[in-house]
Amino acid sequence: MAAAGARTRRILVCAITAVVGTVLLALSLGTAPGDSRFYGLTLALAATWGLGAALSGPLPLWRSRAGDRPGQAARPALAGVLTGLSLTLVSTMGALVLAQVESLRSAIDDVIDIAQQGSYPVVVLLALLTGSVEELFFRGALYDALRDWHPAEVTVAAYALITVATGNLMLIVAAVLLGGVTARQRQVTGGVLAPILTHVIWSLGMVSVLPAVLEVTS
Repeated sequence: MAAAGARTRRILVCAITAVVGTVLLALSLGTAPGDSRFYGLTLALAATWGLGAALSGPLPLWRSRAGDRPGQAARPALAGVLTGLSLTLVSTMGALVLAQVESLRSAIDDVIDIAQQGSYPVVVLLALLTGSVEELFFRGALYDALRDWHPAEVTVAAYALITVATGNLMLIVAAVLLGGVTARQRQVTGGVLAPILTHVIWSLGMVSVLPAVLEVTS
């Protein structure tokens, strides 16, 4: 009974968090470039994902086993870093190709505008913060809540559907790509460490590398 109650509580927390997060995501990315509300709404969004993850219950960083040697976390950590770098490269190259399609250029420009809103250091910190807490929620709390119901596939779908609230096709495509990769990492490593590292490195690339590359090649 206790286990069933904990599962029900986790599902309820995740459902409420997803609804509130969707609204805040739409509001934050719906602000005009330079709008001071962007910072407050983004912080509120990060707090929502983080609080939802915390209230849902404990989350594993990686799959631990009896007899694991010290430094065992290095494997998922290294995998997360390398995957994040690879995903940044793939995303940047993909954006360069898609930017040549006139009908998609505006969606990419909107993503760049988001990445360049306000102070660069603040935007970077927000990107790293939101990337971390998104993984804690989607590949942590929600994944565990759906453990018996194809959690990898369902969390990718949920991540993409919530991103639909932004109205930006490129962000939706990115959500499917990033969500698919990090969900697979959660399957393989058994925890959220690798997904978090992949997401924050990818986020850093999207706010730092992608705008610079597109500016040089435009």
